[in-house]
Amino acid sequence: RQERVDAMLEAAKTIQHRISKYLAITLETCAHAGTGNVLKVQSLLRVCATHVVDDPNEGAHQLAAVLGIALVTVGESVGSEMAVRTFDHLLQYGEVNVRRAVPLALALQSVSNPEYSLIDTLSRLTHDADAGVAQSAILALGLVSAGTNNSRVAGLLRQLSEFYSREANHLFVVRIAQGFLHMGKGLITLHPFHSDRLILSRVALSGLLAVLHAALDMEKTIFDNSHYFLYCIVTAMQPRMLITVDEQGNPLPVSVRVGQAVEVVGQAGRPKSITGFQTHNTPVLLNVKDRAELATDEYIALTNVLEGIVILRKNPDFQPDA
Repeated sequence: RQERVDAMLEAAKTIQHRISKYLAITLETCAHAGTGNVLKVQSLLRVCATHVVDDPNEGAHQLAAVLGIALVTVGESVGSEMAVRTFDHLLQYGEVNVRRAVPLALALQSVSNPEYSLIDTLSRLTHDADAGVAQSAILALGLVSAGTNNSRVAGLLRQLSEFYSREANHLFVVRIAQGFLHMGKGLITLHPFHSDRLILSRVALSGLLAVLHAALDMEKTIFDNSHYFLYCIVTAMQPRMLITVDEQGNPLPVSVRVGQAVEVVGQAGRPKSITGFQTHNTPVLLNVKDRAELATDEYIALTNVLEGIVILRKNPDFQPDA
């Protein structure tokens, strides 16, 4: 929806207040969400590199620009890797304002996908000298591992709760992160994409962004009277499990193969779409990068993508083995 935002951008620029820049960048990045537009990322990096001398509050728009880089590249593998390397540079050379937003941007890149290197980076930032960076990193740990019950992150958060036992605000963020980690006892995940990570859900993304933008200044939002912003995350919640039912809605346990998704676009014939699979009976839990396919020809799925609740129909051509 890049072209639709132009009128709103012009209106935002007429506002005689520092929120004008913040609003313009937020509108522009939301319009380009998931597009991987390299030129847009470059323009946002220029905003992040600007040195703010007079008033630290004047650099608030840089926070939106850091989140915007993650927003533009989200869901695209090459763009995401490029953005992660960019965030490393921002952590080393960026202003304090910029550094506070980097953990949240990393969380947006890998929601409910606790990769080892990312957890390592965030765990280092949780002990940063700047309280804002540390708090953002703690919250990011919760978002990155949301609904996974990841044992490594659980251990890190327990250590942090002891380390910050005398810091009320830090401890509050640790408890929020622990809530995200064990969300739905491991049966619910956060994800702005659906249909095998092909389609971006604007509703889910808006919920994530509301929480992340509130977390950019926790002292005036989450730690003050606006902690209810955390409830916005509900729009991004999805069930992690795959459940199969018949056409009457009754549970129908069948064998499915669950494994790592393989890119098969443009390949001839019927290539294997998963690798390293295991066979389970439904219902079964799926990780972020997992894909499932039916292991039996007895039933036909009424959808191409097996996730959430899937309706199965009996295959009229199925011949059972003698």
